[in-house]
Amino acid sequence: MTTLPIDIQTIAAGRFDPAAAVITQLRHEEDDEPYSVWRIEAGGQSFILKEAKEYESEVYRTFLSDASEQVPAIYGAETVNGKTYLLMKYIEGRDLCRCDRRSLQQALDALIALQRTYWGETEKADAGFSFEKSRAGRKKRGTFLKDTELEEAYEGYLALYERVPRTLCHDDLLPFNVRIDERSDRGVLIDWEYGGILPYPTSLARLLAFGEEKEDAFFYMKDEDKAFASEYYYENLLKEKGIAKEEWQRTLAYFLLYEYCEWVAVGHQYEEPDNEYFIKYLPVAKAHAKRLLHISREMEVSAR
Repeated sequence: MTTLPIDIQTIAAGRFDPAAAVITQLRHEEDDEPYSVWRIEAGGQSFILKEAKEYESEVYRTFLSDASEQVPAIYGAETVNGKTYLLMKYIEGRDLCRCDRRSLQQALDALIALQRTYWGETEKADAGFSFEKSRAGRKKRGTFLKDTELEEAYEGYLALYERVPRTLCHDDLLPFNVRIDERSDRGVLIDWEYGGILPYPTSLARLLAFGEEKEDAFFYMKDEDKAFASEYYYENLLKEKGIAKEEWQRTLAYFLLYEYCEWVAVGHQYEEPDNEYFIKYLPVAKAHAKRLLHISREMEVSAR
């Protein structure tokens, strides 16, 4: 029988009878290992109890308490032995690992609604995974690229990261962190371990970067759906913010470079040249960097 790390009597707050609950520990999508998240079924309802990681509790408290249309509703929180546990609504539905156009649009609608609410936010800018905290990690990634063109293009990314507008971002919006709620037919963004006021393309670039058209890909997403996502996001958010389409397309390309460089940096940092993701994404990152540098140099010539 699965047991919980805390007594849920208090956090249940009359919503269900803990003694009658059926509890299942969930497993990671990537490696099928169990982690500190439990599904609780009681009284005909389903809940999630999870140990809040990194900045998650602060992000929910600061930004998401009134966003139950775009994120799971939070019913309570309890801190035990220095660890905070959140009780939230379980979202019945599928993730976005097998992407289809309608589900993608629903995910974009959720992201756009949250980002519109916090566009240009300054009063809460230090909450959660802030810009200052994120910038340090991004600069560090650039020190492990070990390729002249990659480093040059990455410097362009870092320069953009400093100056583009900021809003609420989910900094790990991979497709399995999206749920399509079957009951309400809407997109819900989950697992806000790294969320905060960050440069606006952060979430969308993460969502799109690793999608592949191969049917057996871990993240299946057609190129035409990626193009749709870029256009939809622009038309429904960025256009009203006065951002030119060419500027958006160029900015997204740089933020995608950051994502492609993830496994390049990991491979060099931990000296793992045989890592399958390093082998896979090194040529992707280098080709992408070459295109960005070519465009940048053409723009410089045109400006003279």
